[in-house]
Amino acid sequence: MLGKLSELQIEDMLKKQVTGRIACCVRGVSYIVPVNYVYDGTYIYGHSSAGKKIKMMRKNPNVCFEVDEIQSIFRWKSIISWGKFEEITDADERERTMQGLIHRIMPLSNNPSDHPWHGITKNPGDIESKVELIIYKIRLTKKTGRFEDN
Repeated sequence: MLGKLSELQIEDMLKKQVTGRIACCVRGVSYIVPVNYVYDGTYIYGHSSAGKKIKMMRKNPNVCFEVDEIQSIFRWKSIISWGKFEEITDADERERTMQGLIHRIMPLSNNPSDHPWHGITKNPGDIESKVELIIYKIRLTKKTGRFEDN
């Protein structure tokens, strides 16, 4: 059976998952990439080093965000949402966001203190000063979800 997810099911799934995909587009070129994230009911929060995804979102902040839960080829849920990328520059908000990401993502890691390239480490000195850590949020403006369950 194919069906639509309810608003509550969409919200629950966005909060439950930790990996999604951001799609962005600039001058007719589309790009999609997996990201780790935290969702608070309004925003998708994430972090990244500077690169293609960040450059594209800075040029065109309108993005699409997708999350799946796949149990089998005929048993899955998928959410597509749209929103606007915003860089977080306020120091307090950046710290709160990174703490939220650390608390949500690191328990799922085999070596939680060994990810300096993600800006996550017990020793802040481990993070190379050359790495520009971009912390961002995406305000979701529209969400839709589908499922198949046989």
